[in-house]
Amino acid sequence: MVPQAKSHWLAALSVGIVTAALASGLAAALAGQPQSGHPAASKIHFEDVAKAAGIHFVHNNGAFGKKWLPETMGSGVAFLDYDNDGWQDILLINGMDWPGHVRHHTTLALYHNNHDGTFTDVTREAGLAVEMYGMGVAIGDYNNDGYDDIFVTALGQSHLFRNNGNGTFADVTRQAGLWGPNEFSTSAAWVDYDRDGKLDLVVGNYVQWSPETDIYCSLDGKNKSYCTPESYQGASIRLWHNRGDGAFEDVTRKAGLFDSTSKSLGVAVLDANQDGWPDLLVSNDTQPNKLYINDRNGTFSEKGVSSGVAYSEDGVARAGMGVDAADYDRSGFPSVIITNFSNQMVSLYHNERNGLFVDQAPQSEVGRSTLLTLGFGCFFFDYDLDGWLDLYVADGHLEDGIERVQPRVRYAEPPHLFRNLGNGKFEDVTSLVGAAFAAPRVARGAAYGDINNDGALDLLVSTSHGPPALFRNTGAINHGLRIRLIGTKSNRDGIGAVARVTAGSDVQSEMLRSGSSYLSSSELILTFGLASHTQADKIEIRWPSGRVDQLTNVSADQIITVKEDAGIIATKPLAKH
Repeated sequence: MVPQAKSHWLAALSVGIVTAALASGLAAALAGQPQSGHPAASKIHFEDVAKAAGIHFVHNNGAFGKKWLPETMGSGVAFLDYDNDGWQDILLINGMDWPGHVRHHTTLALYHNNHDGTFTDVTREAGLAVEMYGMGVAIGDYNNDGYDDIFVTALGQSHLFRNNGNGTFADVTRQAGLWGPNEFSTSAAWVDYDRDGKLDLVVGNYVQWSPETDIYCSLDGKNKSYCTPESYQGASIRLWHNRGDGAFEDVTRKAGLFDSTSKSLGVAVLDANQDGWPDLLVSNDTQPNKLYINDRNGTFSEKGVSSGVAYSEDGVARAGMGVDAADYDRSGFPSVIITNFSNQMVSLYHNERNGLFVDQAPQSEVGRSTLLTLGFGCFFFDYDLDGWLDLYVADGHLEDGIERVQPRVRYAEPPHLFRNLGNGKFEDVTSLVGAAFAAPRVARGAAYGDINNDGALDLLVSTSHGPPALFRNTGAINHGLRIRLIGTKSNRDGIGAVARVTAGSDVQSEMLRSGSSYLSSSELILTFGLASHTQADKIEIRWPSGRVDQLTNVSADQIITVKEDAGIIATKPLAKH
């Protein structure tokens, strides 16, 4: 997904000249159309509170004029409750200066939630002031001790930080058997693929690149630009199996996942066929996307092409970046979003429930609105708590001189917030939720989490070589219910569990998942919007172990903690939003 050079860049450019003109007229026409008039949705406002909250962080991509490939990729963000105090903390991944061109030393940053709208930088005290060219992050309790651990992907050596349970972390990469691979690792996710109660780890890898193998590319024939990934060899994802003794073993080939042609940027976990076993969706850049269906015996079968998610409608492998999967239409089956390059529009693959996915974007507002933008982080979430999953896309180009080639395309771009209308359609409400939210930025990673325990989901967005944005969600008037899971026979986080919530005639379901978006990790809590309903009449939780727990008449506007085979063990009212 690097600004296109050679065949890929020229193809995108020729298409872009036409689509830019079409999109210009289309945007003008759409500008006159009425936006959402829904009273609940119209009150929502996203305010950037990063600076006021005490988050003073600037991403460092190390750029010093050489236009090296990793500099364009940005970094991930995460919400996590690392000290189990019931408040979401923030983790920001960082790059570093290149050897021989060091101006200052930078590390990732951990910010503790002070429960009053502010955060404190506790990186050094927590033992996380480790310098690396960090890319992505995955949060999960791999040793089932009740404290979430941190896996950071990187250019070079990725790192596993074990949570010691006392506010500090230990780098256990070597003793966990994860030391050695020198790769360009991107997104990652924790997943119990064999349902043995222990979290395994899937890691996406981009291309085979090093400063020594960097290739010269140019947008204008005069100046060096960032090359397309087509210029480099691909790299396989890796699957690390949790042995249960604190260490992992590489089972990529054994599981049938080895594929050195992939150029992976996004990883999502889903149950595509609803058989109770987690499948893997990998978004690839200029290579076909991969859908790995779990064979339920420790192996996977690749079904990207046969399922319809590998290519665009016209059979082109697009520049897949971010990815997410969720049941946005209450069909009982997860559909998929994948962000792509400018002039390619976002992919919105609807699950037809027969093993096939159909891209709805070209016929929808989602496709029309994203035609010119370049998307990265993305996810489904219910921002207005009306019971229908909405859609967020973080945008930003890769080449700061793109306007020289495509005048209608910008380096810094506004995001997209699509409100789910409940009839299989979305509307773009970006301009209605705040000027700061809609402001152009060079966005990359994105995650959601509730920073003030009011039930309304807030957003955390990284900026390439810039400061992050923390958008606090205010104005929500609908009821909501948050569910925290504790596995016993299943993994402690309950990752892979599916909650099905019934309120009146409304039935919705969500899987608790690690990964998704781009390089980022959202909170490990399920949030259900209940609209005007004051209770959930029924909640059914299907755990990875196969156990099914059922709850009835659960009041809205609270966070409940549900333990496998024990039911609700704790409740806490949500702050008034």
